[in-house]
Amino acid sequence: MKDLKFEQKSSLSRLEAADLLSALAAALRHGDGAQLELGPGTVSLRIPEELRSEIEIEVGDGELELEVELKWPVAQTDKASARSASGPQDESSPS
Repeated sequence: MKDLKFEQKSSLSRLEAADLLSALAAALRHGDGAQLELGPGTVSLRIPEELRSEIEIEVGDGELELEVELKWPVAQTDKASARSASGPQDESSPS
């Protein structure tokens, strides 16, 4: 289950799409704290130096879809912090 999801779908001109990607590129160059204007508000992101990426191109049903995905870890959750504070867990099944 996702902790948070924001999704925005809209029609853009090629120039507007370029502006959106340029803003994202500028946020990535900026470093640790980036703010992106999405929809009616602003989303603040902490972006680390190292990211994982996935680029996907799909052609079908008369459309081409280009998807660029960037992933990075977020701060540990309370559950993960509690688990590491209690020491290593034995995940082997009982014999």
